[in-house]
Amino acid sequence: MSESSSIGIVAPQIAHFTEPLPLKSGEVLPQYDLVYETYGTLNADKSNAVMICHALSGHHHVAGKYAETDKHAGWWDNLIGPGKPLDTNRFFVIGLNNLGGCHGSTGPSSIHPQTGKPWGSAFPLLTVEDWVTSQARLADYLGIKQLAAIVGGSLGGMQALQWTISYPERVRHALVIAAAPNLTAQNIAFNEVARQAIITDPEFHGGDYYAHKVVPRRGLRIARMLGHITYLSDDAMGAKFGRKLREGEIKYSFDVEFEMESYLRYQGDKFAGEFDANTYLRMTRALDYFDPALAHDGDLSQALAPAQADFLVISFTSDWRFSPARSREIVKALLDNELSVSYAEVTAAHGHDAFLMQDAHYHAILRNYLKKIKVGGQA
Repeated sequence: MSESSSIGIVAPQIAHFTEPLPLKSGEVLPQYDLVYETYGTLNADKSNAVMICHALSGHHHVAGKYAETDKHAGWWDNLIGPGKPLDTNRFFVIGLNNLGGCHGSTGPSSIHPQTGKPWGSAFPLLTVEDWVTSQARLADYLGIKQLAAIVGGSLGGMQALQWTISYPERVRHALVIAAAPNLTAQNIAFNEVARQAIITDPEFHGGDYYAHKVVPRRGLRIARMLGHITYLSDDAMGAKFGRKLREGEIKYSFDVEFEMESYLRYQGDKFAGEFDANTYLRMTRALDYFDPALAHDGDLSQALAPAQADFLVISFTSDWRFSPARSREIVKALLDNELSVSYAEVTAAHGHDAFLMQDAHYHAILRNYLKKIKVGGQA
């Protein structure tokens, strides 16, 4: 089939888990739901499953549409489908919404089973390790003992990396894209400013804004505007907006003067209408906490010693939030453990968001690597 083939109409599913989930923080989730979607067909020996781990504001709707009239397909639809780099004629692809999310999986806006009210501020903080544990339980639920591949970009790439540490025997290949082994101080700083914008919003109410029937929209809007700046490169912003004036002339006001301002406000407003503030706080905290080397005196090579998978690590030249140097740290640690590693540094102008874009070189790398993954008893 052609590269442009669509996965077609898809539908989300819900997996309910009654076995309590102990969390790294020491708290326990008594029960929980995970919302997920699948694309393609699981083969007879269940050797062709690929799990997609989403980034900060991602979710389970990775490919396809819910209706023919939908204007937008899933967030990685350019990558996944019949004949696309992650070919659903060969692979059974699983996308899920992480715990703590706001797209159907159990999170702060979900009803607490004991109180009958939204969890709100009582919902525990989660870590990448917690997400991976819950994802492994979803694989169990689907009867999958081993994944052909675990794939993720940004925060999703961190989850893919953690899979190879937590469940080394259950992953044959790991695709770690636009990721890092931990956050730099600058990245932690960006996350803290974003959280403070939300927490100091008068409508936040300590995280229990549901009871007040309000949303900390202003804080969430600013947090998204800040985040969006870090996802783009200076060149990409310059090429798209430059110093273009919205109305062609300066108005001498604090209203929108530049096209760049208009774009950021649009993105902030849109996000504030779709995303949950408590989820945003928890997702950014999970990013901050991720550091597999911490338990090994900062030795990433030692942290990755359990890994058994083959790896594809991809970075992008204009990504200043998770720079290529951070990916090379991962590559070095994997090579120190004599693992099979392919590394590509893709020339791209889009900044951190490049991992989401349809780029011919980037997609060719993914296609060629994924073609080599053996499934269904292939020699």
